[in-house]
Amino acid sequence: MPVDDPPPQRSLLGLPLEPCSTDPMTGFFRTGCCETGDEDVGRHVVCAEVTAEFLAFSRRQGNDLETPRPGFRGLRPGDRWCLCAARWKEALDAGVAPPVVLAATHERATTVVPRQALLAHALDRESLN
Repeated sequence: MPVDDPPPQRSLLGLPLEPCSTDPMTGFFRTGCCETGDEDVGRHVVCAEVTAEFLAFSRRQGNDLETPRPGFRGLRPGDRWCLCAARWKEALDAGVAPPVVLAATHERATTVVPRQALLAHALDRESLN
């Protein structure tokens, strides 16, 4: 008997999750999407367009996303990246939360971040209509 494919993971909009970025390739599973699963302890579910302020904040928090490493060119302002929901919330509390792409942000982000905060930082606000 064939095994059914799992249902598509959903975005904050309740629709199938759209890609966040393939250049650079992002996501916990490096699929370009902010998909999650039990092994994704950090919940890399917020698709954000990183800013210089956020990158500096993340570096100060101990997560340098700018420095190139083997297999990773480093992020630059304007790149989209699947962020840990808790880190995005820390950035929100510090006043440096980067904008988010609702269609590419996983619905599970709301287990860590208030939905209204994500909506208030949406790049694709028109998706709400």
